[in-house]
Amino acid sequence: MTDLNKPAPTTRFYIGGRGSDLSVGVEKLKNVGTRNAPRLQRLGIKTLKDLLWHLPTRYEDYSETTPISEITPDQKVNIQGEIVKITTKKLFPRRMFVTNAIVKDLTGAVKAVWFNQPFIENQLPEGAFVSLAGKVKVGKNGAYLSSPTYERISPFQPTTHNPQPTTLKHTHGLVPVYPETEGITSKYLRFLIKPILSDIRLNDSTPETILKKYDFPCLTDAVKNIHFPDSERNAQKAKERLAFDDLMLFQIKALLERRKLNQLKSVPISFNEELVKNFISGLPFELTKDQKIALYEILKDLEKKYPMNRLMEGDVGSGKTVVALIAAYQIARAGYQTVFLAPTEVLAGQHFNTIKSITNDENIKIGLLTASMSKLNSEDMSKKTLKEKISSAEINIIIGTHAVLQKDVLFGKLALLVIDEQHRFGINQRATLVKNTELVPHLLSMTATPIPRTLALTIYGDLDISIIKEKPKNRQKIITKVSPPSQKKEVYQFIRDEIKNGRQVFVVCPRIEISDPKKEIKTGGVQSKMNILWADVKAVEEEHKKLSQEIFPDLRVAMLHGKLKPKEKNQIMQEFKDGWHDILVSTSVIEVGVDIPNATVMAIESAERFGLAQLHQFRGRVGRSEHQSYCLLFSSSGDKSTNQRLKALVNCDDGFELAEKDMAIRGPGEFMGTKQSGLPDLAMASLANVDLIKKARAEARLLLKEDPSLSHYPLLRQRLDDFQKFTHFE
Repeated sequence: MTDLNKPAPTTRFYIGGRGSDLSVGVEKLKNVGTRNAPRLQRLGIKTLKDLLWHLPTRYEDYSETTPISEITPDQKVNIQGEIVKITTKKLFPRRMFVTNAIVKDLTGAVKAVWFNQPFIENQLPEGAFVSLAGKVKVGKNGAYLSSPTYERISPFQPTTHNPQPTTLKHTHGLVPVYPETEGITSKYLRFLIKPILSDIRLNDSTPETILKKYDFPCLTDAVKNIHFPDSERNAQKAKERLAFDDLMLFQIKALLERRKLNQLKSVPISFNEELVKNFISGLPFELTKDQKIALYEILKDLEKKYPMNRLMEGDVGSGKTVVALIAAYQIARAGYQTVFLAPTEVLAGQHFNTIKSITNDENIKIGLLTASMSKLNSEDMSKKTLKEKISSAEINIIIGTHAVLQKDVLFGKLALLVIDEQHRFGINQRATLVKNTELVPHLLSMTATPIPRTLALTIYGDLDISIIKEKPKNRQKIITKVSPPSQKKEVYQFIRDEIKNGRQVFVVCPRIEISDPKKEIKTGGVQSKMNILWADVKAVEEEHKKLSQEIFPDLRVAMLHGKLKPKEKNQIMQEFKDGWHDILVSTSVIEVGVDIPNATVMAIESAERFGLAQLHQFRGRVGRSEHQSYCLLFSSSGDKSTNQRLKALVNCDDGFELAEKDMAIRGPGEFMGTKQSGLPDLAMASLANVDLIKKARAEARLLLKEDPSLSHYPLLRQRLDDFQKFTHFE
């Protein structure tokens, strides 16, 4: 049993009799060297630890060795037998080598064919015994194995079939298939990993009591079983064990962040019930039940002496801004300030106008500060004067972009920071807003992206969450339709009719597929991002050209894409809002949250290429007025499952329900994006496993309750420190 009070020894294992720790570079490994090390690095493999944690995405099941007489077409099989004949020919017109071998066992013989691998004839000479794994195909001369994976095996007697499966890496048992890149195949990765596993002994950071409680394997066995499992059950148990480790660390980190936050001081704002009721009664609409619940949760949080840390989730158009405004109004009347931080100038300007019109109180001063605008109530004002008034606390509510985070913007009495649309900030960022006081502002993050409960539990473990599902009563349901290519003419006529009636239209098009997807993945980094960006631009430019020149030459068609400068994007969105354009062709990144009440049609090209949650977000750009709105999904796919997915959007307008379906269909990694979440791949892939998340959360709480500094668990403490360097919450 491991003594948890001893400091963690260095994890060691042996290769060729020489001790190495897991931080050693892979270039030191035999059969890697300077040629393959850069290729491995493209997969994120720089050290021996990276190599061992480069986990299989799936397994080929070659557990059973099939007698040659029983193989059938299109079957993936493992056969074992003797090479009775092998020849290699060069096909001159095609400049190709073809190697043909006849393999025989007790029941029969079959041909195996390899292309452009003439060296195989030397590796598998006649008389050699071989284990082959691959797909059975049928040619004009009968069944054959097409380019099977091969391994030499020892000669065996006819009575002892399948003599040495445990020594085989590539052709027998559950064979791991890994993420690959050019020059690095799964076969090569198996070749590197299997010898290491035979001697490895890993120190386990997860307490033994937890392993026993959930019947988890020890870390050494888990790593061995995830690479070369002897059964599907053991592979699944190994995955759960490794995912649990990361999920538990993530939960520990979240709880520690919350504890750190709770030790900070904030301005407690008393809940002024009469003031809030009077403000609500003066609104031109009635709050929904969900809005009232979210507001109550926020106002109760503001009473605390430590900073609020709350995420308000609400479908597009569910009325999150007015909830935040009521909290800001109470804070203003208590003599303190609120900052609304928006991602774009257009959205900041929209918030400014909305808040100004709803507040309707001469005593409340509202300011707007962006890179190109500075206003106080209805007057333009120099940035210098506006900043002075912010500093002296004369302005109660400040709406702005990142311009409010500049060093020369000082706040006199800041109590609340409201951040709109996927801009999460932690303690350090909040501290930049409060430079002359020990008090930390309360934080309210708002997002219109519905997040499944399991994701929210894990990704936002340090946040309290308020959810607004109900839509305002005066909103009509958006009519959603799937349109095949054969109906495009009718759809274009419908769009023309809507514009004739004074309405406007969004057209969203997906990225043009890059000719070589592997190349896109392989290049990575900045170049890959540039490729994607240019593919987005190309798609929009082509659609804009088609619509403006061929389909609607008499209408005003604008376009929006990522290569435009922020000022140009803001101008186009403002012009569209002001009715200067009839149609706006855009990439998938339409300015979030922008309210265009006159837009009634959202047309989405190749809708099957987007996830359900994203399609729902696009749909939410329309339906923001009393006019009936429509979402038209163009689909060129005849795939049955794709059409079922799009029909789910037609039948459901609940973003949270769709988000759950989307995660079930695409998996959490695709839904959320590992880079966004900060979670390692295996933990990310396990986010649909609610039971595992609950276990990780419960154990994290118990550990910190029993040992707040984890001093009795030095291995876990060390792993947590390492984990925090590579993960983030913001």
